[in-house]
Amino acid sequence: MKKLSQKIYFGLIMGFLYLPLIYLIAYSFNDGKTSVWKGFTLKWYVALFQDSQIMQSLYNSLLVAFLASLFATILGTLAAIGIYNFKGGYRTVVQTVSNIPIINPEIVTGVSLMLLFTMAGTLFNFEMGFVTVLLAHIGFCTPYVILNVTPRLKRMDSSIYEAALDLGCSPIKAFFKVVLPEIMPGIFSGMLISFTYSLDDFVITYFTRGSKFQTLPIQIYTMTHQRINPKANALSALLFVAILLILILINIRNNKEAEKSRA
Repeated sequence: MKKLSQKIYFGLIMGFLYLPLIYLIAYSFNDGKTSVWKGFTLKWYVALFQDSQIMQSLYNSLLVAFLASLFATILGTLAAIGIYNFKGGYRTVVQTVSNIPIINPEIVTGVSLMLLFTMAGTLFNFEMGFVTVLLAHIGFCTPYVILNVTPRLKRMDSSIYEAALDLGCSPIKAFFKVVLPEIMPGIFSGMLISFTYSLDDFVITYFTRGSKFQTLPIQIYTMTHQRINPKANALSALLFVAILLILILINIRNNKEAEKSRA
């Protein structure tokens, strides 16, 4: 009886979380423009890829997400190594400070960055757009990389790096030959998480994009202000599938690493 109640409870929670998504995906194949089912069709997906404005927004989002995750991964990995090498309470203080952007409300981060970029634009005569959005995304993605790489550094046996130095490796060569392979799972996970957060971000992008630069979440928000557009359902469905695939890749990677560690 207890197991049955647990399964029912789990089913209710999953239904509450995923029924809206299932409804959205199902109606992305609806032949009508309303919530009344009028038959199966793929025309909204075809219309989606023929919409130049949406495709441009998609390109902007993918470009920002790729560059932001790349730079955030490099900065976050270097920062994690630096924090790991700190001694005593100073390490705890710096690590706590690096976690503040994660728990800080996005609207606070977005407004503060908007004020910063507005002031910088006044001083150096530039407008907010692609560059400001990219800088903002690098800023809030970097702490997630630090959060993923730091545990891998703590689990690593520091003596293998020292052994590599004793065997004649230079510090740089020892890092690439010994340390980097050990922390690569954390780097990979941090990069994928950064990519998904950047691709999905709305609030910070909204405050830092200016008046001309458009990303996919902003485009979807604009579409929902008009009459219900079935292309928004198709677009949201594709985004959900893309994020789901990335999460599956992360879990597969983590499971493989867990099996290797147990072996």
